[in-house]
Amino acid sequence: MMKPRRYAASRGISLVADVGGDLHAPAVVLTHGGGQTRYAWGEAASALLESGFHVISLDLRGHGESDWAVDGDYGADAFVADLKAVISTLTTPPALVGASLGGIVSLLTAGEGGASAASALVLVDVTPRVERRGASQILDFMRGTARGFASVDEAAEAVAAYLPHRPRPKDISGLMKNLRRRDDGKLYWHWDPRVMDGSRSGERGAFQARLESAARNLRVPTLLVRGSLSELVSAETVAEFRSLVPSAEYVDVHGAAHMVAGDRNTAFNVAVVDFLQRTNGAPRSAPSEAAR
Repeated sequence: MMKPRRYAASRGISLVADVGGDLHAPAVVLTHGGGQTRYAWGEAASALLESGFHVISLDLRGHGESDWAVDGDYGADAFVADLKAVISTLTTPPALVGASLGGIVSLLTAGEGGASAASALVLVDVTPRVERRGASQILDFMRGTARGFASVDEAAEAVAAYLPHRPRPKDISGLMKNLRRRDDGKLYWHWDPRVMDGSRSGERGAFQARLESAARNLRVPTLLVRGSLSELVSAETVAEFRSLVPSAEYVDVHGAAHMVAGDRNTAFNVAVVDFLQRTNGAPRSAPSEAAR
């Protein structure tokens, strides 16, 4: 069972996470993508719990129930400092599982932090270089929906239009976990719109070089999970990553786009649980469906 917990992070930020499992078991920290919340990991967190891990599913700063940055600092270093603050509460380095923005933060933490930062790394549909067109599509969706919605149904329509490959759920009430009603009566995604400004900070080429350097410095078991329909990670960027990290394992999840865990939960969970059980030594009790 997962219970909410607050963590004191960098520069006075308070972060919220759902935490569960044996405190003495190998730990896994889940970090979501930009514009998402910890609820994006619902089924993955459950699968990891059932497999014997101690699980921390984190709302990044500016997202979900975590604090928004008063100074608007959503640069990579701020996110990394936050994640390190959470890691510092553990007795042993955790496995880091990060999707998109969370993957970038996890890669920098593991690649620049040495052996004390992480025991393993799972990158979910993110590589040091991503396809610019796909990144623009994601940012366009985030900006285009930042004006809010008149109803949950309107929000669901926007998501369905953006994710045509994913069947629209019959019950859309779960979207309310990611929405908040403001004083104007409209519903807004529960993240700070200034998060998007962080993607513009710094020089693009220099930041890519930093990510590539972090990848080369990885000294922990690493898994890259890509959605076969991904608009962000291509076969070319996968090959580039594997040249930077020759020891990395790779899984391509059929039928999934950028939000791999949401598109193909079971296949994603099997791939990640299997990898972490082999590399982090948790008891074996994995889901049964094959991932590859």
